[in-house]
Amino acid sequence: MNKIISTTATLVAAFTMLLSAGGQVAAKGDPAAGEGKAGLCAGCHGGDGNSMAGDFPRLASQYENYIVKQLLDFQKGHRANNDTMAGMAAMVASVQDAQDIGAYFNSQKMSKEPLFPIDKELARKGKKLFLEGNPKSGIYGCVNCHGKNGKGKSPNVSVFPVIGGQHRDYIIKQLKDFRAGARANDPAGMMSDIAKRLSDSEIEAVANYLSGL
Repeated sequence: MNKIISTTATLVAAFTMLLSAGGQVAAKGDPAAGEGKAGLCAGCHGGDGNSMAGDFPRLASQYENYIVKQLLDFQKGHRANNDTMAGMAAMVASVQDAQDIGAYFNSQKMSKEPLFPIDKELARKGKKLFLEGNPKSGIYGCVNCHGKNGKGKSPNVSVFPVIGGQHRDYIIKQLKDFRAGARANDPAGMMSDIAKRLSDSEIEAVANYLSGL
């Protein structure tokens, strides 16, 4: 199992170096223009990107490039784990519109309080998993891709999104979708591979920890 973790670490390091060296095209959106264009998103994600429902993710403070990628992936069918979102993404008329929407949400502040009470015991276990992974099952620590407190590594490597402070229920669903193969738009299949090694209890633990950050 340590060999699996080592291989994952090598892949992540190589991927991060490639993106940092300019392998990822940076979006250039206008947050002022994006505010109006993001109006169609407000019903689910909130006007400022802080959704009030656990199954709709918070977009406030999320990387601009990550939001753009998800919108385009939904449009192209690369991400197919939410029919409603696929329909909404189809209404984004251009890449520039996607960039403007991404820039607007990136400029907003994420709410500090979780929607639901945190299970402190689960959060304690989730923190250990986030920081250290699980060598026995070959799980690589989440912090290596998603950064300290899940707040991301760098805008230059925005394929690894900000997940600290994200809704617990949304995190649980995405991890289970990755595990089941319902979502498969992650870089090099890294997230899918990790999710397949996570138990239900580990998913709940890390989701509780992240939602409280």
